[in-house]
Amino acid sequence: MKLIVNGQALEIDASTLAELLAALDYEGDWLATAVNSDLVHKTKRAEFQLSDGDRIEILSPMAGG
Repeated sequence: MKLIVNGQALEIDASTLAELLAALDYEGDWLATAVNSDLVHKTKRAEFQLSDGDRIEILSPMAGG
């Protein structure tokens, strides 16, 4: 499947958002995720089906001041 993840085109075998996060080694409940500009809550990631061409944003908090 072709996806755009954080602005980069990827060809990846993942059918759900949770599978994509695991394939990209993203872990933790502190992540924020959006697909096609719509926020996807962490409790919905395992059931959220991805489609070819989806744009996914994965955000994580950064330390600093």
